[in-house]
Amino acid sequence: MNPRAYWRFVVVTWQFLPLLVAYTRDRNRFVFFGRSRSVSPETRRRRARVLLDTLLTLGPTFIKLGQLLSTRPDILPPEYIEELEELQDRVPPADWEDAREVLEAELGPVDRAFDEFDTEAISGASLGQVYYATTENGEVAVKVRRPGIEALVESDLRVIRWSLPVLTYFVGEARSFSLRTLADEFDKTIREEMDYGREAEMLEEISANFADQPEIRMPEVDETRSTSRVLTMEYVPGTKITDLDELDDRHLDRTELAETLQEAYLQMIIEDGVFHADPHPGNLAVQDDGTLVFYDFGMSGYVDPFIQDRIVDFYVAVADQDIQAILDTLVEMGTLSPTADRKVMGDVLELAIADARGEDIEQYRVQQIVQQVEDTIYDFPFRLPANLALVLRVATVVEGVCVTLDEDFDFIEVATDYLRGQGFLVDTAREYVEDRADEVQEAANSAVRTPPMVEEVLNQAINEDLQVEVDFRDSQNLLGRVTRRLIYGMVLASSVFSAAVLLAFEQTVAAGATVGFAALVAGLLYYSFRKRRGIRAQPQFTRQNMRERDRER
Repeated sequence: MNPRAYWRFVVVTWQFLPLLVAYTRDRNRFVFFGRSRSVSPETRRRRARVLLDTLLTLGPTFIKLGQLLSTRPDILPPEYIEELEELQDRVPPADWEDAREVLEAELGPVDRAFDEFDTEAISGASLGQVYYATTENGEVAVKVRRPGIEALVESDLRVIRWSLPVLTYFVGEARSFSLRTLADEFDKTIREEMDYGREAEMLEEISANFADQPEIRMPEVDETRSTSRVLTMEYVPGTKITDLDELDDRHLDRTELAETLQEAYLQMIIEDGVFHADPHPGNLAVQDDGTLVFYDFGMSGYVDPFIQDRIVDFYVAVADQDIQAILDTLVEMGTLSPTADRKVMGDVLELAIADARGEDIEQYRVQQIVQQVEDTIYDFPFRLPANLALVLRVATVVEGVCVTLDEDFDFIEVATDYLRGQGFLVDTAREYVEDRADEVQEAANSAVRTPPMVEEVLNQAINEDLQVEVDFRDSQNLLGRVTRRLIYGMVLASSVFSAAVLLAFEQTVAAGATVGFAALVAGLLYYSFRKRRGIRAQPQFTRQNMRERDRER
């Protein structure tokens, strides 16, 4: 029993009730009956704003959920995505005295653990807040978990689990899958993000992968002052990556910064297999010499080798503009249903690639594609397995930051250059050449083997040793008739047994109906045997036929 969770469920339900009623009326105009309603983009945007306010009202857990939803186009329409993208951690910082209790419970008295400690938080978030302090080793940033957040998150996670069956009622099968994976992903992600011990480990692992790259910097962890609820790191100041005026004043090359950022994430995902998964502008900064700084590793993850290979295949296919290869890769990764309309999806991908490259797109072409998908865009067969959701978040957010830095940024070209520099495209070319060489060798072997094999078959025919298997074709639909007879027989036997049971329990009317049904099935079974049909093989010419014809001549 968790009374807090039950009360929280009531509060959450009350907050979401207006939206739930609206969605119910979309299916049935009068809630329980009536025709469905069409929803205009303006209505969806208005509802998205209501959802945004609701998430803010419900607090830290639901703010995190909204941030995650803003990266899931497989669940929400574009209007919702655009509104939720504006969602940031707008939670007021906890009172210092409450934060002090957490800090001192982990590290002891503040004045002993630190030389100086500024009690005004320099940044706040839904799960924790950061303070500035100094130690004997220099300036540090101290991240303290928000007081009481564990109990609140546990209650809210239960509420989300209880609400999931209700939510799936309003969506199709594909989005039901995505909602379930979202719930699993969110449960795992928010627990990991609250564990500062894990964050320290991920920060050190990712930082080690960039140790020989001076253009990338990540804070060092002060292990002596870090626990599962407190994380002390080196204080690394910098200019926010989207503060364009400040970057220009410092004469920094924004295009070069965008390329560095994109290549850093390509290395994390494709090569290292471990990546920083929260690259929004607040977690990225630039130092005076152009060094790119990463903050906040609470949201981070791993990429398994299979997904890494498929991502490489995807980028290679995009670089080659091979639409069918892109679709095949999406199916292999589990993000696209194998039953999807490949023609429509191919047209959409062509448009997306052209747009990403900044190419001029003829208006009639856009209208043509929009006409193809306007009735199904919200029901596209896209879905995101849990192991790809964070990767998608990174891809979308990083692209947004890069385009902010350089509006003409071509991520496809940068990715292609990176893959070529790392040898992936060379390997692909080598594999292509090897495959073609294998085909040539097989063709040559076949050319050598085939004449002797043909000669051997002819010798067997001359010596009357040739055996021929005859394939009888079911031109009379024999298999279908046999199947129907089996079904009739099974239904008849079941009906007779059911009638006997009903009679035993004195259910006369039901037994009579069952007997009538059994009689009908028996008639159908009898008729199927009465109709004269047989197996008629197609005429076949054999050696014996030819000999008899020769004698007749």
